[in-house]
Amino acid sequence: MSVIDRIAAFADEIAAWRHDLHAHPELLYDVERTAGFVADKLRAFGCDAVATGIGRTGVVGVIRGRGHASNRAIGLRADMDALPIQEVRDLAYRSTVPGRMHACGHDGHTAMLLGAAKYLAETRDFDGTAVLIFQPAEEGGGGGEAMVKDGLMERFGVESVYGLHNIPGMALGRFAIRSGPIMASTDRFTITIRGKGGHAAIPQLAVDSVLVASHVIVALQSIVARSVDPLQSAVVSVCALEAGEAFNVLPDSVTLRGTMRALSQAVRDAMKARIDAIVGHVADGFGAHGAIAYSGSYPVTENHPAEARFMADVATEIVGEAAVDRDVAPLMAAEDFSYMLAHRPGAYIFMGNGDSAGLHHPEYDFNDAAAPYGASLWARLIETGLPLSG
Repeated sequence: MSVIDRIAAFADEIAAWRHDLHAHPELLYDVERTAGFVADKLRAFGCDAVATGIGRTGVVGVIRGRGHASNRAIGLRADMDALPIQEVRDLAYRSTVPGRMHACGHDGHTAMLLGAAKYLAETRDFDGTAVLIFQPAEEGGGGGEAMVKDGLMERFGVESVYGLHNIPGMALGRFAIRSGPIMASTDRFTITIRGKGGHAAIPQLAVDSVLVASHVIVALQSIVARSVDPLQSAVVSVCALEAGEAFNVLPDSVTLRGTMRALSQAVRDAMKARIDAIVGHVADGFGAHGAIAYSGSYPVTENHPAEARFMADVATEIVGEAAVDRDVAPLMAAEDFSYMLAHRPGAYIFMGNGDSAGLHHPEYDFNDAAAPYGASLWARLIETGLPLSG
């Protein structure tokens, strides 16, 4: 039970790829350099096919095993995009682009899948096809959905699909997974409260949109506290408020922005209905008008039971049963891998990144020592899921 020897032998090469990607972060779908880097590596490894421009800027590598009895195909997915965050650590490979950095470890995810590609292209000890999926725009752009809509599953014959994310604070050499919901749905909301502006010293002649917005914010907290079953998980957070500019003027309108999250579609639907009702009725009660718009939505990331067990079993082959949590608590963060799981059975697993700063933090860095574990997991998923006969 350990990482694959061959992958461990070129771990420094995986780290070098990761450092190059880290130094050149790109956002959302604008990942042309990253996608080009990935495609060039896949071709150099000897992949049977390399497709670009899937879901706008996604890349797919195809590796066929040396067995000839199966036409099955398993998909492995890594995300490529970075975040609009200014890096603060003085790393030798720190971001060269002001205001952008790989603060979520997608550089590591991409490098690990490239490591698995290199190994699988060398060995080909499986019967079927490994489909290596490099996705853009996970950070709010819905790149997973874009690739699915572009025919990813049908074009490459994917029958099941697997994803992975590093977790700071989880020890190196550990994995965690669960059947069912593992990450939440997310919906961004923008609430506009329109009142009647006026002089702050004559409030009776105005409709104070700031006061109305304040009541809306407080009332929204009752959704999780009083409208959602206490045994369910949900989040409603107002994260931004934009109002007037003067100390003595009541503004005409206020804009609120925030996020709602749930672990089931039923709770998600109920929360939306309650937000709509609260915004409308609270505003009406003050003589104002409330409107709400939703955007940036991802569905619940829900693991399929058989595939979650399989992924856990493969992880156990690498790190041992004691290092695999098969019933980890779900996270209220969201993932657009959910779109892939909605179209094919599969599973998503967490992998330890050791003692590092948290995700989306300006001091975060992917732990290169974690890469051999992730690359080995990818390779063993293919070799175990598509075994050679005889």
